[in-house]
Amino acid sequence: PPPRMGSLLDYPLVKRKKSNFRTAGSSSDGTEDSDFSADVEHAETAEIVHRRSSTRLTRASLRLSQSSQDVKQGADRDETPPRTPTGNAPSSESDIEVSSPSNDLLSLKEAAAHDLSHRPKRRRFHESYNFNMKCPTPGCNSLGHLTGRHERHFSISGCPLYHNLSADECKVHASTRDKQAEERTLSHRQDENRHSTRNQAPTDRQLRYKEKVTELRRKRNTGLNKEQKEKYMEHRQSHGTSREPLLENITSDYDLELFRKAQARASEDLEKLRLAGQVSEGSNMIKTIVFGRYELDTWYHSPYPEEYARLGRLYMCEFCLKYMKSQTILRRHMAKCVWKHPPGDEIYRKGNISVFEVDGKKNKIYCQNLCLLAKLFLDHKTLYYDVEPFLFYVMTEADNTGCHLVGYFSKEKNSFLNYNVSCILTMPQYMRQGYGKMLIDFSYLLSKVEEKVGSPERPLSDLGLISYRSYWKEVLLRYLNNFQGKEISIKEISQETAVNPVDIVSTLQSLQMLKYWKGKHLVLKRQDLIDDWKAKETKRGNSKTIDPTALKWTPPKGT
Repeated sequence: PPPRMGSLLDYPLVKRKKSNFRTAGSSSDGTEDSDFSADVEHAETAEIVHRRSSTRLTRASLRLSQSSQDVKQGADRDETPPRTPTGNAPSSESDIEVSSPSNDLLSLKEAAAHDLSHRPKRRRFHESYNFNMKCPTPGCNSLGHLTGRHERHFSISGCPLYHNLSADECKVHASTRDKQAEERTLSHRQDENRHSTRNQAPTDRQLRYKEKVTELRRKRNTGLNKEQKEKYMEHRQSHGTSREPLLENITSDYDLELFRKAQARASEDLEKLRLAGQVSEGSNMIKTIVFGRYELDTWYHSPYPEEYARLGRLYMCEFCLKYMKSQTILRRHMAKCVWKHPPGDEIYRKGNISVFEVDGKKNKIYCQNLCLLAKLFLDHKTLYYDVEPFLFYVMTEADNTGCHLVGYFSKEKNSFLNYNVSCILTMPQYMRQGYGKMLIDFSYLLSKVEEKVGSPERPLSDLGLISYRSYWKEVLLRYLNNFQGKEISIKEISQETAVNPVDIVSTLQSLQMLKYWKGKHLVLKRQDLIDDWKAKETKRGNSKTIDPTALKWTPPKGT
């Protein structure tokens, strides 16, 4: 049998012709050196020739001779020819002529390169894969992909296990989708002969397809039987939100297949963005957070630690704001957590609405977690860890389970420019319900107690500017509605409302209520805007307003 090939120079070597090459110490009587087959049989002779040779043989050639010797010793035990590392049997005839010391090694390399061209390429994953990443689905090994086109996945959107499938089933579904796409393309080509399909009647093929879809949807089950309901409930109790609910028999097979195709297409688009670098694997992988009874989609990147940031979903305690990796850890934490409201002093309570004053120096961890949570929904926020110079005013809504976080605003203890708000946030589940204006109104109430004129810190975000502009508009319209004099002063408005004069002037200009006439600035009292504000106030009621009498607070001394 032919010898086994070396690990570096993988070329078949079975038999070699005698060469005219002589070593430096060979005799001049014209006798020829022994060929490689003789060297294999006599290892000592091969070592002498190696020492006396003017060229240095590579390690690969030495391994080649050793491996060929091993093959000769085991030839009686195995009659089948040995195979190369690629799995193919070497050629039975591969004679290489050696003519000179200079081209001996070159010819070996050329032969190796010639044989390496036939070796199949090894299967390699994409270079951008980070193998330290793991799929956040419990029990998943990150192998396979929902699209059936990738070997690994690192997000819930591409996890076959989350969608109650296996990697092989995803590949089968992918091949089925490819066949359907080919058929659709072929049918479209057949319709290309039609000049314009927009204003023409549907073809027979389109009518048949429409009847087929109608028939498939007609076969939909009207409801689930008892066994199916028990199966679905058992699946939900076993996996909770870590798996997708069972979708079979909920709708028609046709609509379910459309939904599966949409899922696969969305997962493929996300995978392309990730491989293109537009979706990073390390710092921007948090897509959703589980916060109390809500699951919130995040808007922006937040600098959580890397081991948490690379997860697709983050679990948080809604009272102490501790972040965790899985639902199990959160469940165990909630069984032990004794917090039912934010730390600090409760300075306001009316009905089920409370506001707590939290010192960033006394409750540093809580305030840092609050800032990290806020960064998921604020684009302009830059403060995360240096929380000691700030006070945090946290608004909550109470029920029989505790005080749930509604929103907050932070404020510098000593502000040189008299900023009464540094950062303000309303949680997404409480947006567009009036809580944002309550937070702004509360910040100006504190400024009134301090006998100062306040203004939010610049620059304002887009949502923040909209909220403040709406609040300033209501304050001015309320003041003008109650004003009975003939001359009005911007300074008086500022002292009574605690709103900065610059903000008052900009709001009046946006409302087209400030005019310059005969060398004087005039404030126009637009009754139409005041009437609209009255109608909205009557419709909204007083449920989402701040009552100054419910505030129990004294301004803290600067430190």
